[in-house]
Amino acid sequence: MKHPDDSGIAHGGPVKSGATTPALSPDPDLSFAGLQLPVEVLRTLSGLGVRELFPIQAATLPDALEGRDVLGRGRTGSGKTLAFGLPLLTRTAGRRSEPKQPLALILVPTRELAQQVTEALAPYAEALRLRMATVVGGMSIGRQVAALRQGAEVVVATPGRLHDLIERNACGLGRVRITVLDEADQMCDLGFLPQVVDALDQVHPDGQRMLFSATLDRDVDQLVRRYLHDPVVHSVDPSAGTVSTMDHHVLVVHGPDRYAVTTEIAARDGRVLLFLDTKHAVDQLTRHLRASGVHAGALHSGKSQPQRTRTLAQFKNGQITVLVATNVAARGLHVDDLDLVVNVDPPTDPKDYVHRAGRTARAGESGSVVTLVLSGQRRETSRMMAEAGIEPTVTKVRSGEAELSRITGAKAPSGTPLDGGPAVPRPKNSNAPFRGIGTSKDTSRGAGGKSRKAGEARKLAEARKAARMRRSG
Repeated sequence: MKHPDDSGIAHGGPVKSGATTPALSPDPDLSFAGLQLPVEVLRTLSGLGVRELFPIQAATLPDALEGRDVLGRGRTGSGKTLAFGLPLLTRTAGRRSEPKQPLALILVPTRELAQQVTEALAPYAEALRLRMATVVGGMSIGRQVAALRQGAEVVVATPGRLHDLIERNACGLGRVRITVLDEADQMCDLGFLPQVVDALDQVHPDGQRMLFSATLDRDVDQLVRRYLHDPVVHSVDPSAGTVSTMDHHVLVVHGPDRYAVTTEIAARDGRVLLFLDTKHAVDQLTRHLRASGVHAGALHSGKSQPQRTRTLAQFKNGQITVLVATNVAARGLHVDDLDLVVNVDPPTDPKDYVHRAGRTARAGESGSVVTLVLSGQRRETSRMMAEAGIEPTVTKVRSGEAELSRITGAKAPSGTPLDGGPAVPRPKNSNAPFRGIGTSKDTSRGAGGKSRKAGEARKLAEARKAARMRRSG
């Protein structure tokens, strides 16, 4: 069997920032059955219909199963969860943890990703009789304390909640011998580097570490140099912009028409993910879409975890067809058969663009990424995309035009409100721009917020006047 070393993968030594490694194609002779996996895992893989290895799995599994430290560069949706999960579970099998003392740790940036990783690995953990605990913010900390007290061999955690539990003496990491950092760049982007460093300082110093990241910028490079020992480096699909099954479009829209264009795209057949910059804009657009007859749901950090979980489940099972989200809420989000992502507010950071784009064209499927821009945003957006390695197709569009439908599948909404209330007429080009879907600088304190405050002030003044009249009477 051909070993991944033969594919030109760099091994050993410190990893330098900006270093590049060739992409891998899976060894045609390599299969799950040919790896050192327990029969229970092979049986579960077969039962779930998982038969062919993705490139990152073919590249990583042999070394990870041998206990080597692994640095994996791969975009989301490339099959990373099984690439690190199967070795972690296989090498932990047969051991039993003591209360509050897990044996393996998977750190991820968001609650949604933690739940997805847990769901993906649960069948294999159950087959190997390993107990898993998910430790995330926004959920009952008491239940998580209880789960750790009962004993869990594998903990999937977000850094903030794990830090809280360690501070409460509800969890110790001294017996953790396998540690995984998934989407390490996003954890750093979200400000979790101190908590990640704190956790890595506490795990067993001679344990195995696996780090997966789309980029190797300064913070991630710091983690690699400090905590990975002689890592095996594997790089597969290093940038979402290089995915041949992904189309990138910039749609130049007229400001007053932006509202109508967004609504018609949302009314398409099939699922769509819309990205906006602020929680206020997400909520406002979601209300409008539902009033227009579009099955839409909102996802942002202001929602409770049960609300976020329910909305995601409805999006995945088709009860809602449009997910309106902010960057933070959708990090690590995986939805099968999602073929369109729309940047209603264009990102200014190329890393944000790559992250958003990575929600579609996952695991070899095809997809499109559409970015709506006003004329004044074209130069900044072009610069951002060039830095991301993207060469988009640029098209001027208006609502109701065939070209908009050809690119996005846009169509007129039904106009029948889903939550009661009056129907919303189809927006015309003469309408004022939608407050909250303006430029990326729009915030909840924009024009819409000012008008609400003015109205509240008038009501308060009228109430005070009425009170004075009652007293004088």
